[in-house]
Amino acid sequence: MTSSTEPPSGERLQKVLAQAGVGSRRKCEEFIAAGRVAVNGAVVTEQGMRVAPEDEVRFDGSLLPRRADLVVVMLNKPVGVVSAMSDDRGRPTLAEFVADRPERLFHVGRLDVDTSGLLLLTNDGDLAHLLAHPRHAVSKTYRATVPGPVPKEVGRRLRAGVELADGPARADAFRVVSEHGNRAIVELTLHEGRNRIVRRMLDAVGHPVQELVRTRLGPLRLAGLAPGQTVELGPQQVLALYAEADPASPDDRPLG
Repeated sequence: MTSSTEPPSGERLQKVLAQAGVGSRRKCEEFIAAGRVAVNGAVVTEQGMRVAPEDEVRFDGSLLPRRADLVVVMLNKPVGVVSAMSDDRGRPTLAEFVADRPERLFHVGRLDVDTSGLLLLTNDGDLAHLLAHPRHAVSKTYRATVPGPVPKEVGRRLRAGVELADGPARADAFRVVSEHGNRAIVELTLHEGRNRIVRRMLDAVGHPVQELVRTRLGPLRLAGLAPGQTVELGPQQVLALYAEADPASPDDRPLG
């Protein structure tokens, strides 16, 4: 791509790459020279190209975030909190956990009021769309407390698929974490995003949920974050989210 095709304004490509967390500007120049960067579908190898905000930039095939002010916050949503920024009934909402932030954040997806765990808030509509859209199929892992014991056949049924009122649902993975008498903790991974899907699946196999927490969303894990606590994601974590949520990104080429 020659300089004649460059927009008259915009940011230098190596700066855009560095802001996205790909690496230092010097390292990003090396990536450009190696042909690992594409703009609007065309590989770029020359230094100094400028890109406009609407240009699509990819590194190793993975879509990169473009907003310099991008913010993604991970929250461990407590039970009893509504997955909304306001509530007409006066119930606790997500807004109270990011009230001290200057950005206008909104939540990505939702968790039931009785479900706790990993939930994201962001000011980036593109990322929210990627993560929430069903066809992008970002994996989600839940831990549920259910009546025990849990026979092996339960896992086989969930992995094979169970029939629900709005169609079949299938778990990508299932395991029993622990069992103590008539109480068991199970872990379920799926790509589904339908309303109360985990509760309905476990109810369908005779093990209704007593407690439920989402422990993982794509590459992100809840480990170490107490209920009600938040943490802002770093550039590499945001890159990993984009890579998993973008259906055009390759699965076998790591960023960086």
